[in-house]
Amino acid sequence: MKNIFLLSLIIGAICFAQDKKINKEELKTIAPVVLHTDKKKEVKDGEMKQYYLVLLKRGPIRNQDSVTSAAIQKGHLDNITRLYNEGKIDMAGPMGHDGELRGIFIFNSDSYEEVQQLCSTDPAIKAGRLVVEIYPWWAEKGSKLR
Repeated sequence: MKNIFLLSLIIGAICFAQDKKINKEELKTIAPVVLHTDKKKEVKDGEMKQYYLVLLKRGPIRNQDSVTSAAIQKGHLDNITRLYNEGKIDMAGPMGHDGELRGIFIFNSDSYEEVQQLCSTDPAIKAGRLVVEIYPWWAEKGSKLR
C-alpha cells in the first residue's frame, strides 16, 4: 500500500511539474500497458529493493509517416511484453496527456547498465521517437501495484 501511495505521488509530481492534467477518457484510448505479477514472495517486513524508474520522454525524431510510426509503436509494445515475460519490467504505461513525458517503466533489473542495454532494444527509442531518463528507485521488496 505504501508503494501505491509513493508511485501516485511521483506521477502526480511529474504531471504537476509539467502543468498538465490527466484526461481519463484520453488515457483509455492510449491503451495503457500495466504489468504486474501475482507471484507470492516471502519477504521480511520493510525489506527494501532497488528498482529503476525510467521516464520515457518525447524524442527528437518524430517525423515518421503514420504507417512507420504504427509499426514502431507495435514493436514498442511487443518489446515491453518481452521484457515483462523475461522478468525485467514490473510495470509500464503511458502518461495521460500529450506532454514531453510520454510514459514510465519500472525495471526489476540488476544494474543501471542492464537497464540502459534493455532500453536500447526498444524500437521507439532506437527510432528516436522516445528518449529515456533512468533513476535508481527503492521500494519495499515484493510489493506490487494493483
